[in-house]
Amino acid sequence: MGPLAGVKIIEVAGLGAAPYGCMMLADMGADVVRIDRAGGSGDTPENSPLLRNRRSIALDLKQPSGRDLVLAMTEKADVLVEAFRPGVAERLGIGPDACLARNARLVYARMTGWGQTGPLAQSAGHDLNYIGLAGLLHQIGPSGGKPVVPLNVIGDFGGGGLLMAFGVVCALWEARQSGRGQVVDAAMLDGALSFMSMFFGYRAQGQFEDRTGTHLLGGGAHYYDTYATQDGLYLAVAPIEPQSYRGFLQKMGLDGERWRSAGYPSHDAKTVQHDWPALKAELGGIFKSKTRDEWCALFAGSDVCVTPVLTLKEAAAHPHNRARQAFIDVGGVEQNAPAPRFSRTPAPHPTPPPTIGAHSREVLAEWGIDPSRWPSP
Repeated sequence: MGPLAGVKIIEVAGLGAAPYGCMMLADMGADVVRIDRAGGSGDTPENSPLLRNRRSIALDLKQPSGRDLVLAMTEKADVLVEAFRPGVAERLGIGPDACLARNARLVYARMTGWGQTGPLAQSAGHDLNYIGLAGLLHQIGPSGGKPVVPLNVIGDFGGGGLLMAFGVVCALWEARQSGRGQVVDAAMLDGALSFMSMFFGYRAQGQFEDRTGTHLLGGGAHYYDTYATQDGLYLAVAPIEPQSYRGFLQKMGLDGERWRSAGYPSHDAKTVQHDWPALKAELGGIFKSKTRDEWCALFAGSDVCVTPVLTLKEAAAHPHNRARQAFIDVGGVEQNAPAPRFSRTPAPHPTPPPTIGAHSREVLAEWGIDPSRWPSP
């Protein structure tokens, strides 16, 4: 089941971005076998959705027997994913040259923060570092304030894991045509940079000041921000399009010219530097006159793009998410459902993360490798 059914992937155990990318591939039906270290998977919880839909083999890759078994598995695989610093896989004897020599059709995906080349390639880093160097972090925060730390979903999971999964599928498609594999160099820095594509265009048009809280999509505009309500909860207010903005003003009872003229696409200096901050402050006071749910009731059924800011618990209970079954239970853990969705080859319901090493002999037998070759760590 799933559009990637039949694809065999070796995942050399890593943290964060690589497991997320492999989760995406496994969710789509790929047979992802994790090469785990005996004794644990680092700081990833054993019941983490990042590790779902896998089978596990426990190997010591520093031993020749462990290396030899991985190389034997590459002969049967379509993809190998590793997340070491550049050069580590080569020192272990499972680098691209060694693996592609065994299987010329293999897609060899390398997941790093900085990429395989450049002066920072060997440096340590985390999500915050990658989005900082990409110029992305500089844009997130209140007007005139310091950049705000987001969850590590931008660099790690979006810029890293999702980019890697996309690269794997692209390389698999090409290999089906050419009969030749290749190396996929997926860097979180590159992914974070790709997220800024639209803003490079705004900057070229003189509509992007390259600092926190000024651009309309970065919290500068009064019509694209979050607002506290009477009960201390929040609303996401985003009536960007002219028709949505007009409907928003009508619902709010705001019909003065200064409100009408300050909507999208107004970008002149006076609007950005004076009108937007003043109107934002006024809206802040208005929104505190009602509770979040009272405001949601007022805007219900309209296209003004005002929605509640929900906690994870509230999100799971929201009627829209329930209708789409966006949250599912896997092994007693509430989590995200596989995405995207397919009409003809839907993703199977995920299975819980495996116990480390639980499938060693089973997988080898299935893949046509003598299970007696498995060197128990």
